[in-house]
Amino acid sequence: MTNQLLFQLTQESIMKTSTTKFIAACAGAALATGLFSSAFAAESIKATVNGMVCAFCAQGIEKRLSSMPATQAVFVDLKKKVVAVQAKDGQTLDGKAISHEIKEAGYDVTKLETVQQSVAEIKSQMKAKTK
Repeated sequence: MTNQLLFQLTQESIMKTSTTKFIAACAGAALATGLFSSAFAAESIKATVNGMVCAFCAQGIEKRLSSMPATQAVFVDLKKKVVAVQAKDGQTLDGKAISHEIKEAGYDVTKLETVQQSVAEIKSQMKAKTK
């Protein structure tokens, strides 16, 4: 191999590595700053529920909603009367079906909203509000 060819191959290798590192750095920065967060955000339904008074109530609702096919995760906050249900990736939650399950368990749904947050984010946000 001639020195010029070796130099050219080395230069191309450095360019490819640098380009890959640059693209990875840009993607990491975009994710860290939330630039793409709405595109990848989990979809959840938050329901305000009246009638829940104990851990048994919360457990019953959580069990019913967890058994639904599109459900990824469920969070119940007794004090704030909130139930949050997160959809599995690529699936959509049916608000009417969720409301129906809660009502069938013996509770009243007073508000239902779709949010672009995971159950973990909702749980964290609610805990932060109590501090």
